Amino acid sequence: MIRTEEMLLNVGPQHPSTHGVFRLVLKIDGEIIVEATPVIGYLHRGTEKLAENLQYTQIIPYTDRMDYISAMTNNYVICHAVETMMGIQVPERAEYLRVLAMELNRVASHLLWWGTYILDFGATSPLLYAFRERELIINLLNELSGARITFNYMRVGGVKWDAPEGWIEKVADFVPYMREQLKGYHDLVTGNEIFLNRTKGIGKYTKEDALNYSLSGPNLRCTGIKWDLRKDEPYSIYDRFDFNVVTREDGDAYSRYECRLAEIEESLKIIEQAAEQFPKDGETMAKVPKIIKVPKGEGFVRIEASRGEIGCYIASDGKKEPYRMKFRRPSFYNLQILPKLLKGENISNLIAILGAVDIVLGEVDG
Repeated sequence: MIRTEEMLLNVGPQHPSTHGVFRLVLKIDGEIIVEATPVIGYLHRGTEKLAENLQYTQIIPYTDRMDYISAMTNNYVICHAVETMMGIQVPERAEYLRVLAMELNRVASHLLWWGTYILDFGATSPLLYAFRERELIINLLNELSGARITFNYMRVGGVKWDAPEGWIEKVADFVPYMREQLKGYHDLVTGNEIFLNRTKGIGKYTKEDALNYSLSGPNLRCTGIKWDLRKDEPYSIYDRFDFNVVTREDGDAYSRYECRLAEIEESLKIIEQAAEQFPKDGETMAKVPKIIKVPKGEGFVRIEASRGEIGCYIASDGKKEPYRMKFRRPSFYNLQILPKLLKGENISNLIAILGAVDIVLGEVDG
């Protein structure tokens, strides 16, 4: 008779496959996970509390540090919240630049996830390919904003400055190149027998589970729920573009993988259309006061970020600083289902399940 003992095992916070300072306290019986307790807070910087003593424009750089893999969407959500409460009409040219920036950043985010996720299984080549393509996007966003990660490009009423000459043409040229590389990604990984065995049927949950745990983004759509705020509650100028909401039915790690790669293709459609429709001239900034003062009251907006639904709540007492600010961060909510997914699993599946959730710890900890 085989005898096993229960053991407590710490995974992280310094572990290469936790993708950040994340700690998991595991109770294991042999190689089976009996209980998993996430421990967060190692990267907490008090963004929401700090915001109470900052002017609205001063808060924007702090949002770069939440989801630092997809900072453009974070920039946008706070600007969108302030603009909504103040009734500011953003110029068309600025909206196109915002959409291009956000969708390029979404592609870069999914590329980084793809490369690091496959690296978790022991394959190094995909990471190099992912970084090769991501570098092209980062270079484009660097030309646009002057930064490579913490872009700080959005402004209340528009964007920091216009795109440099020839930038739109470079963006348009990137689309067919990236489509070609996507085919190679599928040839290299998607049909790989080892990868399929490690992800199909692993970390599976139902539509009901997804809704009960408030999951969003690919973590929701992998169960067949067709919900994307760019389509269902259009903001900015997303209603002008033809693209599909990607869903899969199985709710497992492989479905989440397929969703994210397919979303890259849909983002490329948006980028292509936005580059074609880009206005030849126009302002990139609305007329806004030098010191932004949001009217008294409360407001909440939400958008579709790379990892799901990000929201920004503002309570204002009419001053130049918010009375209270709160962000709904998708990684924080998506992480909640992890203990349920890990219970009863073999420890060898731990990293495959965690990686498929796609968390960024700056966004989890706030």
